[in-house]
Amino acid sequence: MPDHHPVDAAIAWVDAAVHCLGTEDAPLHTARGRVLTEPMRALESIPGSDRAALDGFAVQASASFGASAYNPVRLPLIALAAGDALPAGTDAVVPLELAEPDGQGWIEMVEAVVAGDNVEHQGAIATTGATLVPAGTRLAARHIGLLTSAGLSEVPVVRRPRVRILIAKPAKAGTWEDSNGPMIRAAVERDGGVIGETLAVEHNQMAIRAALVEFGADIVLAIGSTGPGSDDHSAAALAEAGELAIYGLALRPGETTGLGRTVSGMPVVLLPGAPAACLWSYELFAGRAIRRLGGRGPGFAYRSREMITARKIVSALGMTKICPVRYGVGDSVEPVPSFVETGLMAAVDADGFVIVPQGSEGYPQGARVTVYLYEGC
Repeated sequence: MPDHHPVDAAIAWVDAAVHCLGTEDAPLHTARGRVLTEPMRALESIPGSDRAALDGFAVQASASFGASAYNPVRLPLIALAAGDALPAGTDAVVPLELAEPDGQGWIEMVEAVVAGDNVEHQGAIATTGATLVPAGTRLAARHIGLLTSAGLSEVPVVRRPRVRILIAKPAKAGTWEDSNGPMIRAAVERDGGVIGETLAVEHNQMAIRAALVEFGADIVLAIGSTGPGSDDHSAAALAEAGELAIYGLALRPGETTGLGRTVSGMPVVLLPGAPAACLWSYELFAGRAIRRLGGRGPGFAYRSREMITARKIVSALGMTKICPVRYGVGDSVEPVPSFVETGLMAAVDADGFVIVPQGSEGYPQGARVTVYLYEGC
């Protein structure tokens, strides 16, 4: 068996070895989820002049003094749509329901307004040179809307990581149903990566090594052939292709995870072939590396929440364990059958998971724990 390195040591290696990629310009309409590398500033005031905040009629507010249902005030009809600039000599907008056009170019107002009513003033959103969105922001729809209103059509963002996935074919002949490839591809796309190539590789050291050292990717994920058996070759292939920095983790599931880099410096994560172990090796290390490459926060892509254990959660001392849990009564969670017992079904049946650290034997009933929730991912 490979050594059982602490999970924290593997995370530290990823953080030291993997760095944010360079910048490229992306069309704004395709930039959702990308990370800005420079602050976006207003080239001019937004809005550039006073404008209507809603559909209505532009008026000089002082001329509406005394208007009521019993004393309508008659003013010139100047219709505006929301966003239209206020004409000279007007300083307020009367909502449609508070004025009635008479068909002869006039309106009758039944309620007075004051200067500035229903007006978005020049520079209200931003003054010239003001920061609209700071560097490091992961762009969402609201940011894209604001930047579009500022007249921008493209933005500088971190380049999306190019990911090569290698899948070791089974050593024994027979029917092969690859579930790991589609699962990991979906996770890579969730984390902002671009799949450059997915390649099935012969189950031998020479073939795996040759696939590892090919160029054209920012990171390689090699799935399978990571165990201690005589027909498992990924670790030896990586050592020959560059550096096998860490092999074997105190992680359940995921003991046969490996980390290293090729001679060119490209990071490589060896993911176990067992589907549950493959998933958690990806989530803890490969996903973290891809998110760092793309400029995102390195933490999990799951929302976390403090909750109470409804039943005891058990773990083995000396191993970091991923424990699937489901919602209990109120603000509680309870364990479900483990990944060792039911494989990926443990993730499908669960609402989230708890990580029990290496130095713990678990959590007693009633303990407050951090739960990572699957919802939305």
